[in-house]
Amino acid sequence: MLIASWNVNSIRVRLQHLLDWMQQAQPDVVCLQELKLETDNFPFDEIGEAGYEAAAYGQKSYNGVAILSRLPIEEVIEGFPGEEGQSRVIEAVIEGVHVFSVYAPNGQTVGGDKFKYKERFYGALREHLDGLGKPSEPVALCGDFNIAPEERDVWDVSRCSGEIGFHPDELKWLKHFKDWGLHDSFRLINEKPKQFSWWDFRGGGFAKDQGLRIDQIWVSDGLKESVKNAWIDIEPRTWERPSDHTPVLCELEV
Repeated sequence: MLIASWNVNSIRVRLQHLLDWMQQAQPDVVCLQELKLETDNFPFDEIGEAGYEAAAYGQKSYNGVAILSRLPIEEVIEGFPGEEGQSRVIEAVIEGVHVFSVYAPNGQTVGGDKFKYKERFYGALREHLDGLGKPSEPVALCGDFNIAPEERDVWDVSRCSGEIGFHPDELKWLKHFKDWGLHDSFRLINEKPKQFSWWDFRGGGFAKDQGLRIDQIWVSDGLKESVKNAWIDIEPRTWERPSDHTPVLCELEV
């Protein structure tokens, strides 16, 4: 099973990019974030014509998540208590794997209200994981987590430390995943530093390779040994009118 996660930063704008990329990469499951439209306006027909079933959980103009799959999608759950009225989490069971698509809050300003919401969101997500059962169950937590896990996941440690996306408090929140029994699939395979999934549009971040690896696919203890490969596909970030994020992928033998 090849799982991908991509913050498309408006599926209206990036639909053709998504369709072209899926035809090229042939993922079995695609988790999308930042749809920026209501569920009724999601392009179910176009996705279906591409050979994928879709479960979407949208919101007008902001947020929104979806799971696309060439395999049957079962037990879809939209949202969870920690969202506080925002469409940020959708989950489903696919071939026995519990798949999440997560769009975590950005936090905006350290110490501000949105930063406090980000903390509550991560706490609630950990509680939700606790309710799933044991990490021996097959779980894939995919999405834009708006936190880079380690120093090697930021372009400049001195510039990024203490800022949104790499603040010490945020790293503690992300540790909730590890404590529960989740593993960063990319780092199970690739030890290289400065492998990024997001580059700011402002200041020519992509051209300068000043990015962060804030998009991840976390796998449970029950899936860890099934991870055969994990990588970041940079190509879509080079296309015309790209998202500021690029797809991340994990290949599982399940």
